[in-house]
Amino acid sequence: MVKFKDHEAYISAAAEPLRPLLVRLRADLAKALPDTDEIIAYDMPGFAVGQKIIAGFAAFSKQCGLYVAPGAITENADAIKAAGLKATKTGVTFSPKKPIPSELVRSLALAARKELGV
Repeated sequence: MVKFKDHEAYISAAAEPLRPLLVRLRADLAKALPDTDEIIAYDMPGFAVGQKIIAGFAAFSKQCGLYVAPGAITENADAIKAAGLKATKTGVTFSPKKPIPSELVRSLALAARKELGV
């Protein structure tokens, strides 16, 4: 398994069609969480305060995922459904055909931060 040193390396290694999604997602998360640190944890890029990971993201072969605290998914379930996206207990998947809206990224990130108390 490849180990990535930073967000740029991770995004550069992703499939070409997914890179613009990851660049925008990273920017949206950085804007929503300006006082957090960019990290690589569990072989994924993310944003954290100390040891608490607020949000992480990943690229797969045909889609991307944004991973946050379970309460953030629950709190945003209607918006996730309205965007036509699929969610698991801790993640939302999206693709070039159905990108995740920036406002939903912001809402998920802020809800996750609130749940984690950081």
